[in-house]
Amino acid sequence: MDRPGAVSPGTGHRVLQQAVRPWHRSLLRQFGPGLVTGAADDDPSGIATYSQAGAQLGCAGCWILLLCYPMMVATQEISARIGRATGGGIVAALRTRYPRWVVYLVVAMIAFANTVNLGADLGAMAEVSRLLIGGPRLAYAALFGTLCAGLLIRLRLRLYVRFVKWAALSLSVYVLAAIHAASSWNALPRLPAPSISLDRSSIVMLIVAVMGTTISPYLFVWQSSLEGERACGMPSLRERDAAVVAGEEARRIRADTCAGMAVATIVAYAVIVTAAWTLHAAGITAVETTAQAAEQLRQLAGPLTHVLFSLGILATGLLAVPMLAGSAAFAVGEALGWPVGLARMPNEAPAFHGCILAATAAGIVMNIFGANAMRALLWSAVINGVLAAPVLVAMMLVATRRETMGWLALSPVLTMLGWATAAVMAAAALTLLVILGP
Repeated sequence: MDRPGAVSPGTGHRVLQQAVRPWHRSLLRQFGPGLVTGAADDDPSGIATYSQAGAQLGCAGCWILLLCYPMMVATQEISARIGRATGGGIVAALRTRYPRWVVYLVVAMIAFANTVNLGADLGAMAEVSRLLIGGPRLAYAALFGTLCAGLLIRLRLRLYVRFVKWAALSLSVYVLAAIHAASSWNALPRLPAPSISLDRSSIVMLIVAVMGTTISPYLFVWQSSLEGERACGMPSLRERDAAVVAGEEARRIRADTCAGMAVATIVAYAVIVTAAWTLHAAGITAVETTAQAAEQLRQLAGPLTHVLFSLGILATGLLAVPMLAGSAAFAVGEALGWPVGLARMPNEAPAFHGCILAATAAGIVMNIFGANAMRALLWSAVINGVLAAPVLVAMMLVATRRETMGWLALSPVLTMLGWATAAVMAAAALTLLVILGP
């Protein structure tokens, strides 16, 4: 019989394992839903939007990101707190507070925007593949759609999160592309600075598109749902004795979110700078297709920048397309009360996994009708930008309820940032609608 206070050999072994665990593994374990969301935020839709912003506005487009970063962190942290506090996604939280027709309307808009975005991403990946190695565009779209859906369903939650953590390293190709574009462009004869007169609608549309890319409803749904799954089996945060655990969880969520949004912002900055230093400097302000953007980069900055840009489109698509399909499935499933979750086997949540397949199939069909990938990518970002404001308002009305959030209730600063972000997104969307209206 063990003496009181003695440590069993098994316990000592576990303690020793924790003590000698490599520092990078301990660090990676702190990152999860926030890093996954940030890595997938820079999808081909975002890359297209940032390229267009860099081509039209030059490096001035980078100023938008300085405004977006604190809003990105605030909104994603709020959505993550909702998921951790309630054990479900934001749609499940909305379902307990609002009439069904309101929830169904929000979910319908999210599912529509996700499907358009997903189809545009597949189209961009297919175009880039055709440009790199040749072959039929539709076959590539179907191949990538099948691959992305398979990754999400077969890897399940833990393996998928681990896959995205390491796959996020592929996003560094955009930083390399920016560095190479700068060195290549400086070696070329300097062209006269273009004289560009941009109309107000183009500028506002780009601002809304950039904001809609970085602050999107599907990102809220995705991170909150992943946090909800992560919360399964963990201590409840509504009891008084869980205050310490809640504090630790709040710090983890903040660090995870800050890191993920930093990755998204750095990549966005690199893409804008690459387009500004090459396309904008050469007087090219209109980019119609992703293939055209890649080809113009090849002519202006050399084949290496072209290859890096193209590989970046493929890498970001493989990260983002599963998230778009998954967040649509989470939204629909939570609204209808289905069993949801990536940790569930397909036979345990057949409707949820069927929704993933249906969203991916709809994206493939969209490419059969020959939608212009670049325009679809840009307009999907605009749709997300317009949709973000009402979703944020609904989120804030849930997140500011102490009885819902428990010990993860929002601080005054986070509350202020959340409402300020909703106001900024609403103002940008209303301005765009007024300018584009009759």
